[in-house]
Amino acid sequence: MDPRSVAKYIEDAEHLQMAHRLYTLIFPLDRQANRVLLGMKKRGFGKNKYNGFGGKVEAHETIAAGAMRELHEESGLSARSLDKHGILFFYFEGDSVAMEVHVYVTGEYAGRAVETDEMRPEWFDMDGMPFEKMWADDPEWWPMVLEGKRFVGRFWFKNDMVTITRREVAPVDSLEFSG
Repeated sequence: MDPRSVAKYIEDAEHLQMAHRLYTLIFPLDRQANRVLLGMKKRGFGKNKYNGFGGKVEAHETIAAGAMRELHEESGLSARSLDKHGILFFYFEGDSVAMEVHVYVTGEYAGRAVETDEMRPEWFDMDGMPFEKMWADDPEWWPMVLEGKRFVGRFWFKNDMVTITRREVAPVDSLEFSG
């Protein structure tokens, strides 16, 4: 297992045996205007859904560095700081690899959001998220982001990548783990 993974602190024995891939998700916030920047995914996994910015963590980088890189690649923004809010695990029916997604927000960034080959950025009111055009799990943990809570979630999806068959989401005191 990737030494950067926190799965060994969270997963049960059955799911710990699965391969895990590390991903990031980052949400730029404009707290003064009460809005969040989302991107409409234009290709690949999650196409035609709004989401935060993110993707795979490269072998040579920290998880936080991966989040910052993905934000810049997908939106043109450069995060100056990150605040980790959650860790999500996703299991898709018939897939032997679990997704371990580290969720961040940033209120400190530079640049101007621009459309890229992968994402079309758009600002939304933080209380008016377009959940009908997002992943089905998002409404279950986004309120904790708004409340400033930390959380861990696990979601099991059917092959259709829409239907959630099982869910576990809970606030946690800390996202710092150690052996």
